[in-house]
Amino acid sequence: MAASPRLIRRLAFPALALLAGLAEGQGLAPDPAKTSEAVVQVYGARTLGMKGLFGVHTWIAVKPSNAREWMVYEVIGWRLRWSDTAVVIRNRQPDSPWFGSPVELYAEKRGAGVDALIRRIDEAARRYPYAGTYTVWPGPNSNTFVAWIARSVPELEVDLPATAIGKDYLGASLVSSAPSGSGYQLSLGGLLGVAASRIDGLEVNVLGLNFGVSGSGVKLPLVGRLPAQSAQR
Repeated sequence: MAASPRLIRRLAFPALALLAGLAEGQGLAPDPAKTSEAVVQVYGARTLGMKGLFGVHTWIAVKPSNAREWMVYEVIGWRLRWSDTAVVIRNRQPDSPWFGSPVELYAEKRGAGVDALIRRIDEAARRYPYAGTYTVWPGPNSNTFVAWIARSVPELEVDLPATAIGKDYLGASLVSSAPSGSGYQLSLGGLLGVAASRIDGLEVNVLGLNFGVSGSGVKLPLVGRLPAQSAQR
């Protein structure tokens, strides 16, 4: 009997997601075998298919002191086809291309005090309130997840690009800190709002499209950021 399309999708999506994290890295992540200090990195890459014209998929990678592998925290919406949570916590190469899309490094922290940040990242990921739901636009999605962690651990100082659609989603809340965890944000369901902080700069969100300016450059829909961002260290 031929396999049903539904069964094929259930088998194919996990395999594709796994392969996306097994490709050779781009040289942005230090080799754990040669780096004893604790490291946290925040990455993003254009999403798969037509969605990639508008947005990126983001994730957080951690390497505790003396660890020999990277651990990656991310949300993958396909996972809800066979699981009750979209949150994925796994060992993988963090700077591998995401389904062929090159990655960008948005933030990095190393050395003293970073192990404590890693513990807080893990705690925040495990209490993510939207683990059982996923909506590409306006959220909650993978960028909502990374912004949730960034708000919980503001020491990461993550300045997400305009293409991180979903970072402004606050659920039923109207007011919070900006996606970096600093400053302030007003958001109506991720569809309309404004944010201001020393990390995010000044941002305006219109129907999920983000316009703004910060110390890292001008933020524009589709483009992301001009000039290209350098990671905060």
